[in-house]
Amino acid sequence: MPKVEKVRTASSTRAANPIFDKGLGQHILKNPLVAQGIVEKAALKPTDHVLEIGPGTGNLTVKILEKAKKTTVVEMDPRLAAELTKRVQGTPEQRKLDIILGDFLKVDLPYFDVCISNTPYQISSPLVFKLLQHRPLWRCAVLMFQREFALRLTAKAGESLYCRLSANVQLLAKVDHVMKVGKNNFRPPPQVESSVVRMEPRQPPPPVNFDEWDGLLRILFVRKNKTVAANFKTQSVLDMLSHNYKTYCSISGKDVPMDFDVKQAVMDVLDSVGMAEMRAAKMDNDDFLKLLSAFIDAGFRFRAA
Repeated sequence: MPKVEKVRTASSTRAANPIFDKGLGQHILKNPLVAQGIVEKAALKPTDHVLEIGPGTGNLTVKILEKAKKTTVVEMDPRLAAELTKRVQGTPEQRKLDIILGDFLKVDLPYFDVCISNTPYQISSPLVFKLLQHRPLWRCAVLMFQREFALRLTAKAGESLYCRLSANVQLLAKVDHVMKVGKNNFRPPPQVESSVVRMEPRQPPPPVNFDEWDGLLRILFVRKNKTVAANFKTQSVLDMLSHNYKTYCSISGKDVPMDFDVKQAVMDVLDSVGMAEMRAAKMDNDDFLKLLSAFIDAGFRFRAA
């Protein structure tokens, strides 16, 4: 019998303990010591407005409510939202809680100072970037992820898990690994181990066009262990850069040189910064910023106009 039917026909005892949907990433944190540790890492102030993503039955929420002035939770499952409502009903914390029922990736977020999340793992990457794009900027976020994803967020140049995600997130935020969480701390247990990271957005944000930055990194990290020159010599990359260069010249009222050779022009940029033989796997964000600046100055763009 499908799970949804079990919920609809269950007894009142079963209704108080809803069947968790692994497809929605519903792995409820059951260890109160871990929950307390996560809240402590957030260093909440009595004046804080906290955003919690995926509160489940509220094991983290009740600890947040004790510390913060206001808590807004975003929950996709109406059953779990109802459980959380019952849990705080009639308590002093009831007036401090707002529940947004819906998909976190689609809802409009309120102002918040701190974000705390036992993240549904399938939305980890879009969740991170939605938070980092939110304005006004918040103070910090304490987020639970699948351990490998968390380690990618914190990986440094030269480490095996260092990737485009690492560079993109670290451009916009300082990220630290703060806690390992074993699978037996959840109900039902997930198939992977988890980790908690603490993220602080860089303020002010770096003066970089993120679309251009990410366009550059997409090229470099397709084959992160190949040389920068090798990645830029692929025909699809050269065609894209040539098209964008000509579009940029047209918009800017400039003439494309008659002898324009995109491959040679690209190599001239790489040689000017001494990066032709470098490899993305061992380059840091200062290197990427230097390379992006050189390409922009030469009239190249990594996104369509």
